[in-house]
Amino acid sequence: MSESPTHSSLENGAVPGEPVKTDKNSRRGNWGNQIEFILTSVGYAVGLGNVWRFPYLCYRNGGGAFMFPYFIMLVFCGIPLFFLELSFGQFASQGCLGVWRISPMFKGVGYGMMVVSTYIGIYYNVVICIAFYYFFSSMTNLLPWTYCNNPWNTPTCNGVVTPTGINNTLANVTRSLVTGAAEVAVEVVNKTKRTSPSEEYWKHYVLKISDDIGNFGEVRLPILGCLAVSWVVVFLCLIRGVKSSGKVVYFTATFPYVVLTILFIRGITLEGAVTGIKYYLTPQWHKILDAKVWGDAASQIFYSLGCAWGGLITMASYNKFHNNCYRDSIIISITNCATSVYAGFVIFSILGFMAHHLNVDVSEVADHGPGLAFVAYPEALTLLPISPLWSLLFFFMLILLGLGTQFCLLETLVTAIVDEIGTDWIIRNKTVVTGGVAIVGFLLGVPLTTQAGIYWLLLMDNYAASFSLVIISCIMCICIMYVYGHKKYFKDVEMMLGFPPPIFFRVCWRFVSPIIISFILIFTVIQYKPITYNDYVYPGWSLAIGFLMAMSSVTCIPIYALYKISKSEGTTFLERLKNSCKADIKWGPALSEHRIGHYAAPVSEGEVEVRPLKEELKEKEDEKRDEISLTIQGSNGSTAHNTTPSA
Repeated sequence: MSESPTHSSLENGAVPGEPVKTDKNSRRGNWGNQIEFILTSVGYAVGLGNVWRFPYLCYRNGGGAFMFPYFIMLVFCGIPLFFLELSFGQFASQGCLGVWRISPMFKGVGYGMMVVSTYIGIYYNVVICIAFYYFFSSMTNLLPWTYCNNPWNTPTCNGVVTPTGINNTLANVTRSLVTGAAEVAVEVVNKTKRTSPSEEYWKHYVLKISDDIGNFGEVRLPILGCLAVSWVVVFLCLIRGVKSSGKVVYFTATFPYVVLTILFIRGITLEGAVTGIKYYLTPQWHKILDAKVWGDAASQIFYSLGCAWGGLITMASYNKFHNNCYRDSIIISITNCATSVYAGFVIFSILGFMAHHLNVDVSEVADHGPGLAFVAYPEALTLLPISPLWSLLFFFMLILLGLGTQFCLLETLVTAIVDEIGTDWIIRNKTVVTGGVAIVGFLLGVPLTTQAGIYWLLLMDNYAASFSLVIISCIMCICIMYVYGHKKYFKDVEMMLGFPPPIFFRVCWRFVSPIIISFILIFTVIQYKPITYNDYVYPGWSLAIGFLMAMSSVTCIPIYALYKISKSEGTTFLERLKNSCKADIKWGPALSEHRIGHYAAPVSEGEVEVRPLKEELKEKEDEKRDEISLTIQGSNGSTAHNTTPSA
């Protein structure tokens, strides 16, 4: 389909005094192209949990048998919720607060998402900063956690590599494996309690961990410095919003796959790797009947995809109105889950190699969370020739995986603030808001760099984004499907995509997904156990703080609902309730040319982008012809446009 010279010139930038190109939100901004959105969303969904949580869950819950409930939950819960959030944000072109014009009483859900994203953003960047620390520490001939002859080591330390005859050259480190492995293995098996040099490096050198969550001790300056580096990197990548982050993700979202592949090829060539992979994949079919396995599968899908964080709504809000987010949701969800499975091969091939050298069962070296990323896997890397190289690659991959998620967490908060205030000044000075949020995030992260920081980090990880996410997601489904109305929402999606949501998704949105979400919530409550860290048991007052963090996001919902009802028109409570649930007049597409049908009602100036009448009429005439191509073209409907600027 050809396009007029006026339109083709606007493909490369708006000309003053001329109409804005269709589907382009010049006031708020859009992704440069569809690939940027997909890569950003993949970077957001694929995070540290794919590497340090899924492989361990799979191994613990029946190996290959776990894949069955995992993919069932992906199909019936993961992809439908992902599509729902993408379509929600894209239709309104608003962040996690602005979208609740759909039913203003439920705006507290958006505030809850902001609270969750704030908590996660604070501690997630601390994890990234520790990865930075290990990355810098790997720039040496010999990894500092290889041996037990360091000032921070204790008498119980016992490494997998013996320092006998070592002259600090890589060649000798490699040769020592042959002579020392058998002796070390026997010694380790005979020991009742083995402390690895990597564990002592983590606890006694990196963290200098205190004995209690209330004993903060000193701020670990090296970690504080790395935290500053992390926030500066995130700020610079988001300095121009999605225009700059959209370019950065070409590297941050793709290079982890290069590193995973390098580590995978290296891992499967090692002795014992097959044993590790067997532990990872061997099906234990009897476990399929265990409700806990299904609960873990549903929880992992839900948390891994980033549902209810507000990030998916925010990223989709920068799409052009007719982008095929249905297709995108399937691509991104499947990519996320495939990455988790792939990462399992990388992790367990190396752990199998380490178990073989120690002559122990794989279960004795398998771990998850920070224990895998900063203790078990780094220790396994010391067994490899040229170990600093593999360590650099591994921690660089962790940094990129973390940054991809952190970009979206920060952008979620910034977008919500900018959209809510909505003035021309704040839109022009979005960079100032980004910088302000980054500085506040850095300051709030400082307590996590103290000697008690790891206790607080794990407390936030376990409570700040646990059952509260499930409640937020469930209420979002109920609001859109039952308060706003499923028929109206299906028509909205059809107006945006050019075709209605497939019947499978309509059934999932209305019935299946809310039931699964409710199951996850019940499972989470039943399976609840107070948090521990190794042998440390958290005191009651710290658990109370954890519950307060979890409840702080959920309580936003009823508090705002009561506030909105009290401010709504009506003489009785029921009248006020009904009016507070009605969609706001500003709800709908952001651009005037997309506000057709019942959305054509006038709205206040500045809320939608006004276009000349002649241009609007021309667009409406072309709309039917465009509809057919939209489902093929996807992101911007301009694959066949002439992009050569006119004179």
